[in-house]
Order: sequence, then structure tokens, then C-alpha cells
Amino acid sequence: MNNKRLLIIDDDRELTELLTEYLGGEGFEVECCHDGISGLSRAYDKGIDLILLDVMMPELNGFEVLKALGGNHQTPVLMLTAKGDDTDRVLGLELGADDYLAKPFHHRELLARIKAILRRIDIIRDNHEPVALVKVNEVELNHATRQVCCHGQPLELTGTEYQILTYLMEHHGTIVSKETLSELVLGRKLSPFDRSIDMHVSNIRRKLLPASDQDKIKTIRGAGYIFLSGESLT
Repeated sequence: MNNKRLLIIDDDRELTELLTEYLGGEGFEVECCHDGISGLSRAYDKGIDLILLDVMMPELNGFEVLKALGGNHQTPVLMLTAKGDDTDRVLGLELGADDYLAKPFHHRELLARIKAILRRIDIIRDNHEPVALVKVNEVELNHATRQVCCHGQPLELTGTEYQILTYLMEHHGTIVSKETLSELVLGRKLSPFDRSIDMHVSNIRRKLLPASDQDKIKTIRGAGYIFLSGESLT
């Protein structure tokens, strides 16, 4: 976990100073930006391993930063939202955030979330897939290039969306629970009323639909999701 670079975009200077000291003590390299414009500029740096993004900021707010990054950014984003504000959380996930944490938070909870996200990224990078190309029901994943196509049309997915779609396709025709997706992809147990997985799957569906008039992912109430097999080839 050492030498991982974190970018904190938050206008609360007292908080960023505390987080810089704490996370620095945990072996991270931490950089801070205190407004959305400078934060967005630094967010494009491919050397950044994780972005901690506050919602309420001057110049550009957190949602505007996410919109500017676009839905295909590969650097994971952990949104810092107001406690109990479900609207902010849902919107952040819709715009491509990987996860969220409500303020005020305990520093150990933040560290656990950061480690879970980075652990997932490391597993992805270290996992040399024996099958570089997976095609199920006219959706194609190219693990070598991390490109996704639906009926021949390229799609733009975030890193989290890509991993969820990969797992669903690799287990096509069978039910995959939300609990499984949360633990394997988000790196944490699913908590009551947590809609993170729902929102990520909704984003995937929305991105698939323009290329196909048929749903590829079926929701099984109380159980999870099934990626519909159709004619499959792996």
C-alpha cells in the first residue's frame, strides 16, 4: 500500500491538514486542492491512485468535477458527502463515483474504505486474465485493453462499473447477490439501505441500452442480478 498517491479535493483546510498528517503516517503520498478547478486539473494526472472528493466547494462543486471527468475515468473516486443526504450520494454514484462516505466520519473508517478500493485496483492490475476476450449476449469485454462494446458499439465505463459487469458476465445465467458484488468489487460488506451496487448496475444498464433495445441484466427482487446469457461465447 506504500507510495500510493491520494488527491484530496476539499475546501476545508483544517480537515485536509488532519487527513494529510494521518494518511501520510499510514504510508500514503497526499496532495490537497481546495477548490474544484485546481482539483479537476490535478485529477487528470494518471499518477493519482485515488481521489477523495468533497461535494460542497467553491468554483466547481464535487458533482461538476465528476461531470468534467466524464463517465470513463479510471482513477477511483471516493465522494465525501453530507451526513444523511441520500440525494448527494445517489447523484455522486450516478455521475461515476466509486463509493461515498458521509461526513463527519471516523478516520479509521476512511482508511478502511481507501484500502478496500486500492486493494481492488491492485487485484485488477495483478490479475492476468487467462481469457483476454469475453463475449456474452453481444456484450464484449477486452481485458487486454479494458474496452467494452455492446453490439459493436464502444461503451465508456468507470473502473467499478467495469468490474461489476465483468463479474456478472463471468457468471452469466446465474444469480449474483448484491452482497457478493459489494464484498468483491467495493471491498466491504453491504450495509442496510446501501444503494451503491444498485446505482452502479443502473449506470451499466443505462450505458448498454443505446446499443440494444433489450435488457442484458435482470433484477431478481430480494436475490440480486442475472446477466442474461443469450448466445454466449467466451
